Amino acid sequence: MPAKTPATIVTGFLGAGKTTLIRHMLENADGRRIALIINEFGDLGVDGDLLKGCGDETCTEDDIMELSNGCICCTVAEDFIPTMEALLERENAPDHIVIETSGLALPQPLVRAFNWPGISTKVTVDGVVTVVDGKAVHEGLFASNLAAIEAQRKADENLDHETPLSELFEDQLACADMIVVNKSDLLSNDELTNTTTGIKSGARDGVQVVQSTMGALPVDVLLGQGIGAEADLDARHEVHHHHHDHDDDHHHDDDHDHHHHHDHDHDDFESFVLTRPEITDATGFAEQIADTIRTHGILRLKGFAAVSGKPMRLAIQAVGPRVDTYFDQPFASGDARETRLVVIGQAGLDRAAIEKALIA
Repeated sequence: MPAKTPATIVTGFLGAGKTTLIRHMLENADGRRIALIINEFGDLGVDGDLLKGCGDETCTEDDIMELSNGCICCTVAEDFIPTMEALLERENAPDHIVIETSGLALPQPLVRAFNWPGISTKVTVDGVVTVVDGKAVHEGLFASNLAAIEAQRKADENLDHETPLSELFEDQLACADMIVVNKSDLLSNDELTNTTTGIKSGARDGVQVVQSTMGALPVDVLLGQGIGAEADLDARHEVHHHHHDHDDDHHHDDDHDHHHHHDHDHDDFESFVLTRPEITDATGFAEQIADTIRTHGILRLKGFAAVSGKPMRLAIQAVGPRVDTYFDQPFASGDARETRLVVIGQAGLDRAAIEKALIA
């Protein structure tokens, strides 16, 4: 049976930086064909043009679809499912689907929609990414422009106008597999540490919290989480259960920051390769990797190991402390029987300590 197509859900309030994050991802897709579902552009304004203009063969205008009638969970049958089916049945089907929702739409009902009979065998929720405005959260708000969010909510008759934004924000954190604390350049190191710690306390255990500036997140960190969120809904509790009241979005996402043309690269993140001789115990080494990841806050680790006495190489993929290993193919003749791992994390990884821990 062919592997399911992964889909990443990106949520967060107006102004948090969702569109900037997605634009950066499309510009750095590394050859992946990414299709985008946006719920929705509204008047197509600036952000729609920015995304449609990504202009790369890996993301053409045909790869961007909008859901026009808001509340995804109420319109699953006539809007969301046909859009997904159309994408999945295309000749040049996408490698990955990214769905950008409004921050006023709860992510939980959208995750639930992936269990719909027509698509559940073909697509899976790779992960839910919640983008937050780090500076606003530090100041005790949920977003930098609360008036704009209230205006967005009032303009939409499908939305529940009663629920406090604080509860919607709690739902976004409760559903997330990764929380991106954006605009981190606007905070001091201490402020950023305190804000990140506070956000972690509102998230489920094991959720990755990363910091970014201008949404610049390596694609390898953002995509490929492999969570299968639709099978894990009970853990993503909702503060509200009136699902038909407020799962929607009619808006033009005004996420572009003022210092728009600032070329920010990945200096918030770093990666390095380490090599070591072959290992003797595959299970023990996977545990060693998981311990090292926990100790040093590594986001991703991937590579191959040589295991004594085994002709096949051991593929290793880790997202946070979840480590998957499997024997994938024989070593080619002439290949050195060694272990090579790529380690990815926020800037400031203690490379010497990590190497020591993984070579021990």
